[in-house]
Amino acid sequence: MNVYKKLVNNSLIFAIGNLGTKLIIFLLLPLYTTYLKKSEFGLVDLFTTTLSFLIPIFTLSIFDSVLRFAMDKNYDKQAVLINSIVVTLGGFILSILIYPIFINILPFDDLILYFYLILFFQSINATLTQYVRAQGKIKLFAISGIINAFTLLFCNIVLLVIYQMGIIGYLVSLIFANLITGIFLIYKGKLKHSFKVSKINIKLTKEMLLYSIPLIPNALMWWVMGLSDRYIITYFLGLSATGVYAVANKIPSILNMVNSIFFQAWQMSAIEEHDSKDKDKFFSNVFNIFSIAMLVSASIILVNLKLIMKLVVADNYFEAWKYVPFLLLGVVFSSFSGFLGTNYIAAKKTKGVFKTSVIGAIINIIINVILIPKIGINGAAIGTMVSFAVIWILRIIDTKSFVDISINYKKIILTFIVLFIQIKILYMSLNLEYIIQIFLFLIIALLNLSEIKILIKRILLKLQK
Repeated sequence: MNVYKKLVNNSLIFAIGNLGTKLIIFLLLPLYTTYLKKSEFGLVDLFTTTLSFLIPIFTLSIFDSVLRFAMDKNYDKQAVLINSIVVTLGGFILSILIYPIFINILPFDDLILYFYLILFFQSINATLTQYVRAQGKIKLFAISGIINAFTLLFCNIVLLVIYQMGIIGYLVSLIFANLITGIFLIYKGKLKHSFKVSKINIKLTKEMLLYSIPLIPNALMWWVMGLSDRYIITYFLGLSATGVYAVANKIPSILNMVNSIFFQAWQMSAIEEHDSKDKDKFFSNVFNIFSIAMLVSASIILVNLKLIMKLVVADNYFEAWKYVPFLLLGVVFSSFSGFLGTNYIAAKKTKGVFKTSVIGAIINIIINVILIPKIGINGAAIGTMVSFAVIWILRIIDTKSFVDISINYKKIILTFIVLFIQIKILYMSLNLEYIIQIFLFLIIALLNLSEIKILIKRILLKLQK
């Protein structure tokens, strides 16, 4: 299959799974903002973000190795799976041993049982989903995401709306969603016969860890951005402000959906095409179309931002729109840096990920500490945007040695200028704001018309087939 066709094909399959999943999770926002107070929503957001931060540490990010090694024909797939499960279980046991530390430092010690249950199920599911992707069962992977989302929706309606269990209902819903997803993957993926203890291989485990451990800072970087934001906001402004910030972060998740759909397919294509002679041209063409898709999508969200907020959040959370624009650009820059991060993974040169991730995390924390006390919640949003922009620039320079991507800087810079004008108009709250925003969006569309035509044409051709 042609590499472009395969990328579009995989992207469409992931789109089916992700659109259902992300849409349901997004539609849960009105429910959360209605049945959880700002301080409660701030606490559960801090809880889940802390979990996402700790999973790569206790699993040694071994799930990242699963995709890369299970797709490599030189390795036994079943051996890759069982060794990653062993590492994951070892990390979970270690987390239990340091229970006395957790109970003293975490701001939700009364929820520690739920913390461990979600930590366990999410860690195991991370490995299972990557293994299913590596086997080429991307339809199964997509369906598992939909099942997770529908289970979460059902449990939230029962436990939050009917029984009004508050935070406990939210966390129990997460546990059930992850448990059922894991069972589905094992059963439908026919994985129970793949857990062969006889295939535990210390040499393979070491090789996988040498690959995955340098990726830990990269995984942590994404969460340091969010976690440091939340803890610093909580320290200076309180849990209610953290709840508002959490709601503001949900809106850029619409754009993140576009990124995740593409990224899941792109990661597989980048690995498969790494040794191709035409990889520079392939990577360049894909990045230029992908970047325009992200920027145009960001513009559409900015046009309709206030309307979206009125429709999906309770009135007392409406102020969160003020913090969305810079978070939205943060998602754009994180998607760009994530695209280049895939080059490190495909080349098995993950030390570059380590270096750029650490620099980005440090910049984010410094900006947070300086700006949050001075300008409030938007200080965290600006810190996120700047740090991801720096990571992207560093990776452009750093990855040229093994993939020379030709970027259309002129179009990207002009598009960013128009986006910043859109943001300025939002804060001015003009009478003709919506008309002006539509006009600015049309300028962006005209600037990038050739890439938009190519993208639409390829998607329509695939859908017709």
